[in-house]
Formats: sequence, C-alpha cells, structure tokens
Amino acid sequence: MGALTEEFAHSTYLAFPVIAARLFFAALLGALIGFEREWRARPAGLRTHILICVAAATFGILTVEIAHSSAFAGREMVSDPLRAVEAVTAGVAFLAAGSILFTRGKVHGLTTGAGMWLAGAVGLSCGFGLWQIAGLGTFLILVVMGLLHSFEVKLGIAADKQEHREPSKTAKAGKDDHDDRC
Repeated sequence: MGALTEEFAHSTYLAFPVIAARLFFAALLGALIGFEREWRARPAGLRTHILICVAAATFGILTVEIAHSSAFAGREMVSDPLRAVEAVTAGVAFLAAGSILFTRGKVHGLTTGAGMWLAGAVGLSCGFGLWQIAGLGTFLILVVMGLLHSFEVKLGIAADKQEHREPSKTAKAGKDDHDDRC
C-alpha cells in the first residue's frame, strides 16, 4: 500500500498549478479556434480543436516531466524535445488529413485540416510554457480563418461564396461537435 501511496504522491518538476494553467490555456485557445469552425458549420469543431490543443499540451508537459524525472537518475539519457514536437505534428497531421476530401474535382476541408494542425502547434506551445507563441499563433489563426474569409466573401473569391452557412442539424439540436460528419 505504501508503494501505491508514493506513486500517487509523486512529485513533478513543474508545479501542479503551472501544469493546470498550461492545460486550461490550451483548452481555451483550442475553444477559440474550434468556435470559428463551428460558427462556419465546418467539420472538426469546438470539441475536436480543444482536444487537439489539450493533447498536444499534455505531450509537451510530459516531455518536460520525462526530461526531469527521477526515474532516470543515474542513467545516461539523451533528451530531445524535438521528438515530441515531431510526434505530435505527425499525429495531428494524420487527423487533419482525414478531414480533407476530394470530390467532384474539388478539395474540401483543407482549411479545417490546416487549423487542426496549427491547433497542435498551439497546444505544444502551451505545454512547453511558451504562452506568447500560443496566444499570437491563435490570434493569427483566427485572423486567417475568420477575417480573411470575410474579405474573400466581399471580393467574391471565397470558395463557398457565403458569409454564413446554415448550421447543421446536429448544431441545431444543441450539439457542439460535428464528428459524425468527419
């Protein structure tokens, strides 16, 4: 029983309030990105982007914790945080690729896929405690996906040529995600 108590009382390199702040900030930024996708009734909305950001932040935090873990004390260990970045990038790119469809000679979901990929980068930034990068990255994502889309609509060059799309039946029913359409 003492080993189990010790396991759950295990200290971390980062203070728990810091870990919680990083994860909550990742969730908030993921929600901002996902809300824009929901507002435009696109696949991969609010919950998807929150989960991507929080997952990436968790991997970032784990990278920091593993590098400072006492489990490796006295052992030779080479720490390479870029491996975590590469793994998250590959994993999120796999999810993002699944949101891209090619039908009737047209590509659909490319912006959503790119947003998912960037949500992973925002989450990693939060996980590593790089708040400024995460915040600025989110701001730029919202500018590109939101304001530039409105500008394209006004110029008549937007792919969908609509300011706002009719919300899906799922959204009308009060659900906040469109995973059933992915």
